[in-house]
Amino acid sequence: MIKIGKDLKGKELGSGIRQRRNGSYSGRYVDRFGVRREIYDKSLSELKRKLNAAIYDDSVGNNTVENNITLSKWFDSWIEIHKYKVIRNNTRTLYKQLFHKHIEPTLGKKKLKDITQLNIKSLINDLDKKGLKYETQNKVRIMLLDMFNKAMIDNYVVKNPCKGIKVVRDEEKDIRVLTVEEQAEFFDCCKGTFYDNLYVVAVTTGLRQGELCALTWDDIDLEKKEISVTKTLLYQKLEGDSGKTFHINPPKTKSSKRTVPINRQCEIALKKQFIQRNNIMSKSSAKPLKGFENLLFTTKYGTPICDQIMIDSIKRIIDEINICRDELEKFEYFTPHTFRHTFATRCFESQVPPKTVQHYLGHATLQMTMDLYTHVLSNMEQESMAKLENTLDGVFDAGDSFAEEQFNRKIKSQQKVVQFGSVV
Repeated sequence: MIKIGKDLKGKELGSGIRQRRNGSYSGRYVDRFGVRREIYDKSLSELKRKLNAAIYDDSVGNNTVENNITLSKWFDSWIEIHKYKVIRNNTRTLYKQLFHKHIEPTLGKKKLKDITQLNIKSLINDLDKKGLKYETQNKVRIMLLDMFNKAMIDNYVVKNPCKGIKVVRDEEKDIRVLTVEEQAEFFDCCKGTFYDNLYVVAVTTGLRQGELCALTWDDIDLEKKEISVTKTLLYQKLEGDSGKTFHINPPKTKSSKRTVPINRQCEIALKKQFIQRNNIMSKSSAKPLKGFENLLFTTKYGTPICDQIMIDSIKRIIDEINICRDELEKFEYFTPHTFRHTFATRCFESQVPPKTVQHYLGHATLQMTMDLYTHVLSNMEQESMAKLENTLDGVFDAGDSFAEEQFNRKIKSQQKVVQFGSVV
């Protein structure tokens, strides 16, 4: 209970307010956390204003349990308490690396309550200026978002300054490619789903979505192990149409007309799809559109597949993967075109010549292929240089050893000359 305070002359000042010996005033109250708080000011009227404001903030939950905790100090609590047994060891290591390298130097010493949305946006912009790509920027954003969410739960902040901040992928610089681990996880979860065969063929051929969905069995030559790309499926409103509808058109460019080899994984998927399609068409629920009856890849009703159907299907698979994942470990959503980028990347990683990759993809020029996958080629150049460095290290080490042996032989021969008193 807060007592009625008095000034130095004995006049009552109100509940919790008193005048100190130095003439200044103080006001006390117990906050919602059970902590006694005290406010000071030389002016009685200003003190009452501050005290009333503090009591109001406490009543509506606009105050915090501690005002002085820094982001660095909170990170230690967050990683050890909120993330205990929630994340894998490699993710814990990643959290620490991201924080200490990219966040702490800029925001580590700032108090949680003082960090604004502007501070976080500025941090992300600085990462971009340093050349760090979307993946790093977005992981920093996700981690800060979770840190402040947990800080709100623990009453260290009253709002999350990271909420509403988005990191936009620059498609020209940061095309989405599945890592080997992501590819394995996606197809492991995708296995047995309705569009599994479609996605396997997509990631093993690099066909554009329209080219893939326009395939008929006549385009498949299992003896030659190749697919003939001669058409593409469009879903849009063209001149004369009353609304969006399906169309079969020639491929995107002249170079898009091509043959693409069938590997073992692709062959199995095509055979499974042949059986699946026949089963669909034999059911009474099948409603194929006129002119599209022979499509190899269809919906469950035998109708053509549009972009949104694939996007929704991919999202369902990723949602399944993410059910038991921590925020930073969540599988990032991607569009169907990612399969094409992933195919090209696996080709380059397997040392397939760029000119061959250009043919697979149906690009008009080699330069187009090279420009699109500069990041892959750049990584490969770095790996090749590392291999060259190892080889050169061996060569130079051998040369150094040879020089060392020659030197030792020379020293021994000179020692013998001196020992027997010979003149050279």
